[in-house]
Amino acid sequence: MKVNAFAAFEKSGKLEPFSYELSTLGAEEVDIKVHYCGICHSDISMIDDAWGMTQFPIVPGHEIVGEVVATGPSIKNLNVGDKVGLGWFSASCMTCYQCMDGEHHLCASAESTIVGRHGGFANHVRGHWSWAIPLPPDIDLRKAGPLLCGGITVFNPIILAEVKPTDTVGVIGIGGLGHMALMFLKHWGCEVIAFSSNPAKKEEILKMGATKIIDSKSPEDLEGIRGQLDFILNTTNVTLEWSSYLTTLAPKGKFHTVGAVLEPMAIPAFNLIGGQKSVSGSPLGSPALNRTMLDFCVRHDIYPIVEEYPLAKVNYALQHLRDGKARYRIVLEAG
Repeated sequence: MKVNAFAAFEKSGKLEPFSYELSTLGAEEVDIKVHYCGICHSDISMIDDAWGMTQFPIVPGHEIVGEVVATGPSIKNLNVGDKVGLGWFSASCMTCYQCMDGEHHLCASAESTIVGRHGGFANHVRGHWSWAIPLPPDIDLRKAGPLLCGGITVFNPIILAEVKPTDTVGVIGIGGLGHMALMFLKHWGCEVIAFSSNPAKKEEILKMGATKIIDSKSPEDLEGIRGQLDFILNTTNVTLEWSSYLTTLAPKGKFHTVGAVLEPMAIPAFNLIGGQKSVSGSPLGSPALNRTMLDFCVRHDIYPIVEEYPLAKVNYALQHLRDGKARYRIVLEAG
């Protein structure tokens, strides 16, 4: 099968039209016709080779919503015509302990959709059946893509931390990830505190589900909620005054980061020991948890706030995201 795509041929390069041929379909693989694909900051990181693992040319795109057009002979759970989503992961070994335990996203040999293979800024993409997530029939296909990366990234910590509806929780950074976290936690039943330094977002943040907004640059605001939060989710990728946030945790409080902070995080030991607090992090989530999240979204009508562009305007959309102007996720329509 010939695939028409957009690819970067060098570090930080503009995307250009690119065609390639898919090899023979594997026994456990599916080919997906792309209808929509979200743009994630991870796509920019890969284009820029920020993590040192990009292979050029690279076709980015890992928030894919589409339709199965071909299935390998060993596939029993998917049929041609099924609507599916494909996120950051596109394959896992299916034999290791993590896969057998339902934690496919922790598989040591898991394959990414855009690492060493071509992603969804294209008309077709290929993946293993286990990561082609069946979509609920009533889901909004136009807005579902970002749920498969950003959404599951902030949904998984709620499960891992065993967040309760009676908890008071905080979300640091109300952007592409954080705005979805607010919606999830609101419908989880929590009192939600948003940490933001942008006063222009105040009304939007409250509509998303925050019950209170704390100025993340104000020591006085942080001191005002000392010892009150049961759980904090950090979605930013910059170094913060971690000690100040840890003091806002209640005893046994949990601080969880999904933001890829590249510098070492300076965590004062006594801030943890004194209140029996913990710090953790996580990648996305398993195929099963993806399905649970999507069902939760349909039940509560939870979708990311998106801007839509045709795939042909991918470079404009990428620059829009680089400039920090996206509100709050970008979705490309493949046509």
